[in-house]
Amino acid sequence: MKLLGVGSMRYVKWTFWGLVLLVIVSVFHYSTPRREVVRINDTYERRVDFGMNRFFYAQADTGGTEAVNRDVFFVQTFRPSGRPFVLRNEDTGWGWPFFFKVTSANLQARAADLISTDNDPEWVAITYYGVRNELLSIHPNALSVRAATGPDERLIPWRRIVTGIVLFGVLAFLVGLWRAFRRNRIDPVLEDIDEAADDARDRARGLWRRITGR
Repeated sequence: MKLLGVGSMRYVKWTFWGLVLLVIVSVFHYSTPRREVVRINDTYERRVDFGMNRFFYAQADTGGTEAVNRDVFFVQTFRPSGRPFVLRNEDTGWGWPFFFKVTSANLQARAADLISTDNDPEWVAITYYGVRNELLSIHPNALSVRAATGPDERLIPWRRIVTGIVLFGVLAFLVGLWRAFRRNRIDPVLEDIDEAADDARDRARGLWRRITGR
């Protein structure tokens, strides 16, 4: 039973830390900026009905409203492969993620000015964060747009790299704090508990021997 208990606790512990790691990776992937070269096909404004996807649109403290629906800017693009890629264009304000974007109207104007056709494409580099989910009608949020040198322009994700390094440093610091706390505070208590449990078992065995004569 003791071995089973230890094995079960180890399974629970690794499951817990696996879930924590999954959450951290998901948040990092969603909230760090990425860049792609695309061709803008159209820009428009559409009324969006909110439901389960409410969290993935601007909140009331970042320029959005708590209404069940409202108008949202969109930028319709195509990747060099021909696959469509539709983004929303909303301010983030002072809310999370902390990009402090308050220029959605200007970005919409720049995007409209860069519209081109498939016969005469004008390639642009667009920076965004978020994910695309067609089932829940979730769109990435555009952060900036500029003209690109061509569909093969190499875009180095410096902001994503720097954010990853900073996040890794913060996690390493927190892990170090946790290990020091466990070594100085938790491990001594657990050792005292183990010693007390061993003493209690020894006393119980001695009492049992005196009672039974074994």
